[in-house]
Amino acid sequence: MKKTTASVISIVGPSTRFLSGISYYTIRLCNALAEKSTINAVLFRNMLPKRLFPGWKRVGKTESSVKFSDSVNLAEVLDWYSPFSWAQGAQRIRRSDVVIFEWWTSSVVHMFFALLLLSGRKPRLMIEFHEVVDPLEYAILPLRMYAQVMGRIIRRRAYRFIVHSEHDRQLIASQYRISSAKINVIPLGLFDQYPALDKEQSKSKLGVRGKFILLFFGLIRPYKGVSDLIRAFENLPADILEETVLIIAGEAWEDMESINRIKNSAASDKIILENRYISDDDIPVFFSAADLLVLPYTRASQSGVAHIGIAYGLPILATQVGGLVESLGSYSGTRFTKPGDNDGLTEAMEDLILHSSHERYEPPEEMRWDRIAERFLDEIEKPVKEQT
Repeated sequence: MKKTTASVISIVGPSTRFLSGISYYTIRLCNALAEKSTINAVLFRNMLPKRLFPGWKRVGKTESSVKFSDSVNLAEVLDWYSPFSWAQGAQRIRRSDVVIFEWWTSSVVHMFFALLLLSGRKPRLMIEFHEVVDPLEYAILPLRMYAQVMGRIIRRRAYRFIVHSEHDRQLIASQYRISSAKINVIPLGLFDQYPALDKEQSKSKLGVRGKFILLFFGLIRPYKGVSDLIRAFENLPADILEETVLIIAGEAWEDMESINRIKNSAASDKIILENRYISDDDIPVFFSAADLLVLPYTRASQSGVAHIGIAYGLPILATQVGGLVESLGSYSGTRFTKPGDNDGLTEAMEDLILHSSHERYEPPEEMRWDRIAERFLDEIEKPVKEQT
């Protein structure tokens, strides 16, 4: 394919050592843009002292289901504590026309700052926000102060910002006092790298015998609303509850309240808890077995889990919070409830179970990675003066 006028683009993000949705996003974005531009992937090899990471025991031991394209120039060099590694990364960035920082945590801001200082003023800086402020980080005073000061310095260098919803655009503009004219909305892409498996075989592998399978998937954290989901599930009519199984699959991070509620639930015999990191090999089993994906979040910018569900064509029941309303609004399989409305959540689950046709829905065209790459390149190629 024809290369664009932005001949070299560097993308700075996490490697698969700290495997997460942002790791996958970085890979998919690099691969999509590499179809039309020269791409350098400058990756964090060690993002923070490993012991501070809740899932530190699996760091560097998990396999990714998607790999960087051979056309991407890969440099997994950045270490949280090593100025020498920052200089190595800056060498790649210095030869770029544009650099994109993937922003989802404040813990690596000093590395962003070092890369900017060492690479000079040639590359234009874009910042892509996946999260505004992580609530756990914001609760720690030294980290909050560090993020506020360093983040302000870096954001002043950026000529453009990318978010994934209009809600996040307004939030970023307000939180960081950035002109909304410099913030552009590009949808989150599909996580469609997982195969669809036979439904009955997947249920058998999980030891599930219910006629209808509800799935909550992802890290179990207070804002994910798992406790609300348990309460709503318990209130389903007895005849529906008898035929329904709720699977909660994911690693618990600072949310023992939800774990205890599951264990003590009156419907505990209908709940399967997989409190562990779910590997890429296991993800297709859970999503292939599911009839409905439930996202009862109390707050959210975006959800990579939702975009796995969309790739599988699953119906999704989600709360009307943050960027979810916008990102899932274009997906015909979505139904919304109000956050914290447990009665409404119960009623929606009951209705979806009773009227399920096991239909699979088509993902929106705007979430395809080739479309997303086009949107990024359009933003990159706009003259800087248009949004300053």
